[in-house]
Amino acid sequence: MISVTQAASYIYKRYKEEIGSDIDEMKLHKLLYLSQRESIIINGEPMFDAPFEAWKYGPVVVEVREKYRQGTLMEDIDENAVRDYLPVFDSVFNRYAQKDSWTLSLLTHGESSWQNARKGLLPDDYCSELLSLDDIRHDAERMKMRRLFLS
Repeated sequence: MISVTQAASYIYKRYKEEIGSDIDEMKLHKLLYLSQRESIIINGEPMFDAPFEAWKYGPVVVEVREKYRQGTLMEDIDENAVRDYLPVFDSVFNRYAQKDSWTLSLLTHGESSWQNARKGLLPDDYCSELLSLDDIRHDAERMKMRRLFLS
């Protein structure tokens, strides 16, 4: 397991290197969520233990939000720490990095983990409820089965 800031820092750095621009905050959070889900699919376990909140536009890790806004995210990068997760990041970047932030937001709105955390709320309601790791595991299993079925 690595820290959530190491994962986010790696995504930030890799996005800049591969895409040639800074990643916007919303896209960073969505790729971070998808990396967590993908780690469960590939490795059978989460990448990090930080929780996601069920914000209006999708899952958000508050600790990453604060570091992104302060411009201190890249201070936490440790290439050695993320080495074991390169297949996860490769999969996420190949599937999702080219999509725009709003498309990724809509994609995460289809996840049962986000939907369950926001149960009973209107679309624009504020929400700081945490996504359940068990629900993220369910989303990962559903995606794994979909990929097996479609391959």
